[in-house]
Amino acid sequence: MYLLIAFILVPLIEIALFIQVGGAIGLWPTLAIVILTAIAGTWLVRQQGLQAIQNLQKSFSELQDPTRPLADGAMILISGALLLTPGFFTDAVGFALLMPPVRKVIYEYLRKRVKVHRFEMGQGPQHPRRHPDDDVIDGDYSDVTPEDRKDLPPSGWTRH
Repeated sequence: MYLLIAFILVPLIEIALFIQVGGAIGLWPTLAIVILTAIAGTWLVRQQGLQAIQNLQKSFSELQDPTRPLADGAMILISGALLLTPGFFTDAVGFALLMPPVRKVIYEYLRKRVKVHRFEMGQGPQHPRRHPDDDVIDGDYSDVTPEDRKDLPPSGWTRH
């Protein structure tokens, strides 16, 4: 239901803002603002996205909880999509998501609402896969036949 409301309201808000801004400053300055915000947003998303990837790698290498860097990366990705979408409202929301304090508030809000049941990092106990039929043995193979012998007929030791 919320998604339907968003798909109806966001375009209406964008159209209203385009009419208001275009009427106040004219067509070409309005289009220039839309293009400049897309270019600036792309550059900012790239910079912050690289930083988010570094933070995620750091949390993995130090065996820390990667939830915050993952959430930051997701919000930066969403802001990139919003900044590439033409419009003033989507640009405002996109630029807001690029601000670390805004991301922190959203992260804390979502953290209170999401319940984590299990979290593991690193090498945990490995449990072998079980098949319903105990006669099945899992295995991997690779063909080690030399290239010059692949054209020869089977040896008779295997069935084809």
